[in-house]
Amino acid sequence: MKMKFTKMHGAGNDFVMVDDRDGSFPCDGRRIAAIAARRIGVGCEGVILVGKSSRADFSMRFFNPDGSEAELCGNGARCVAAFAREIGAAKGKVMCFETAAGLVDAEILDESQVKVWMPDPKGLDGDFVNSGVPHFIVPVESLAKADVDGEGRRIRLSERFAPHGTNVDFVVYRPPHRVSVRTYERGVEAETGACGTGAVAVACVGVAGHGLSFPVQVATSEGYELVVDGEFDGKAFSSVTLTGPVKKVFEGVIDLDELDLIAE
Repeated sequence: MKMKFTKMHGAGNDFVMVDDRDGSFPCDGRRIAAIAARRIGVGCEGVILVGKSSRADFSMRFFNPDGSEAELCGNGARCVAAFAREIGAAKGKVMCFETAAGLVDAEILDESQVKVWMPDPKGLDGDFVNSGVPHFIVPVESLAKADVDGEGRRIRLSERFAPHGTNVDFVVYRPPHRVSVRTYERGVEAETGACGTGAVAVACVGVAGHGLSFPVQVATSEGYELVVDGEFDGKAFSSVTLTGPVKKVFEGVIDLDELDLIAE
């Protein structure tokens, strides 16, 4: 079975995009993990399927590199908006799509910038918030010295966040409008180049308790910048948006049956 795909990245966060509006993609974790593998597959931090939806312009399903499915990916959502317009799943620059975290609105601002309206962050508890998926924020003095993989893995697997775990973001706050971040991503099980839900999480936690004000400019470890905007009334967040760059890297075809043999 041969599958067409498009490789994209959003602020250095890379994805394999698949048009699955005919529902033919075999969604088993082993095959998805093989596609995501850097040495034996295409290599990516997420596999994203565009499908049909009765509630919106299209649906988005997001799979981590380990084959597990996640509710939402912020940078993936920005990439899927550009991809959906290219394949005709979305008819214009403004669209709405269905995710496991709810409906998401998006707007293509120009050829390289996409804005998405994120689900309202919830569960704010000190340095923890759910911005579509759970994130725990760790303020540090130096990102260069942060033990992202070691400490990130320890926190991600700690009893506090069992059984599903959490993403872990190491940050340096630079009030009033800037923050730098490195993220240990659940499902990737390592540091990721950028994380959209992480950018939203660190911005919101920073606004709630670390002297930041919207809009917040979030510097990623890959050198890109994301902008998080929204409203905060002292208790809850609303109208939260994530804006940043997207880019198509290349297109290709992969033989899924052969990939299975390689993965074994």
